[in-house]
Amino acid sequence: MTPPTAAPAEAVAEAPARAYTRRISQIERGYLNANATGTAQLIQMVIEGTGRLDRAELADAVRKSTAANPGLAVRRKGANWRADDAALPPITELPADADFTHPFFHRDLDVVAGPVCELGLATGPVTRLVVRASHIVTDGRGLRYWIEDLFRALRGEDPVGAAATVDDTHFRAAAAPVPAAPVPPRVPGWPAILGQGPADGTALWLRRSVAATPSAATARIGAAVSELLAADAGRLIVPVDLRRHDPAVRSTANLTSQLVLDLHREDRWNRLHSQLLAAMLRKREVAALERDFLRNNPFANSLREAQELDGSRFPCTAILTDHGRIDPELYRTEDFCPTEYYTLPMLVPYAEMFLSTCRIGDRTELTLSCRNRPDARPAAEAVLDRIEHALLAAD
Repeated sequence: MTPPTAAPAEAVAEAPARAYTRRISQIERGYLNANATGTAQLIQMVIEGTGRLDRAELADAVRKSTAANPGLAVRRKGANWRADDAALPPITELPADADFTHPFFHRDLDVVAGPVCELGLATGPVTRLVVRASHIVTDGRGLRYWIEDLFRALRGEDPVGAAATVDDTHFRAAAAPVPAAPVPPRVPGWPAILGQGPADGTALWLRRSVAATPSAATARIGAAVSELLAADAGRLIVPVDLRRHDPAVRSTANLTSQLVLDLHREDRWNRLHSQLLAAMLRKREVAALERDFLRNNPFANSLREAQELDGSRFPCTAILTDHGRIDPELYRTEDFCPTEYYTLPMLVPYAEMFLSTCRIGDRTELTLSCRNRPDARPAAEAVLDRIEHALLAAD
């Protein structure tokens, strides 16, 4: 099944308060290449709660948040992103009983035609707000800037804004000096562990809420995944936010680089944690940006190579991303009380699964995405079982 493209929806009619132009960065060009394989590059964040979000008030808040964060209302114009009033985030009303098989969750966003961001609103016993954005133009932190300002506007507060036009080159300079790092060797790919057979082209998402918030969650999750490897080794990707090298700059750009970690069957979490800390201390995520992407990519050096991955073997076992601790109060209004926050991670051409975590109160929210194909669901549930056990045992 081919995911449908974005359907027309009522758009918000006010342009950003000021002109915004930003150069398309090296990181973003990598996502443009991945999108060319036919795999939608999207971030989806979901907030659920009790009470209501008024459609008209939400539309007004979208205008105000976008004026303060214009990077979420851009189109691609040659080598740049430019703010465009026709690209402002629209709002689509969803059925109260819409689940993750609904076409809204699977359609792509066109960065040339726009919009690059959209909202879905479902009203019923549970009010659900879904914010979807192209990962080509933003990342998790950038989208959260926009969402947090959206709720500030709903509360009648002034937005904080994130209108900086810097790209990854700014943060690479801020991180200097950066030691050179070895290029991870190319691997032929390891056998799939989440089902076999043809995929239908859509993502399968599974959620799990775990009553624990241990330290080193990323390493513990990686170790749990290693227990199910179909070979002696695997490989992990851990996205790292470049903003850590200059926290004073607020930008909605895609400023996420990758750390590549080797994984061994039944790995120890403390070895993975040490490997991750050492890589960050050496600024390996910055060093990776200095490589020639087409010659020194450990996964696929061309569009053709990416398209030839048939789903039976993967050069990356899992992508593990941690959105950190979430403060529900950021998403509260006079009429709406948030109870759930989670993300729906995207499919990546060369990775078998994508695991996203965040911590809310005394629990960890997990979402796993993988290709929807025979036996994928029970295999993915087994992965979540191992992760839940590891987190509960550690807390």
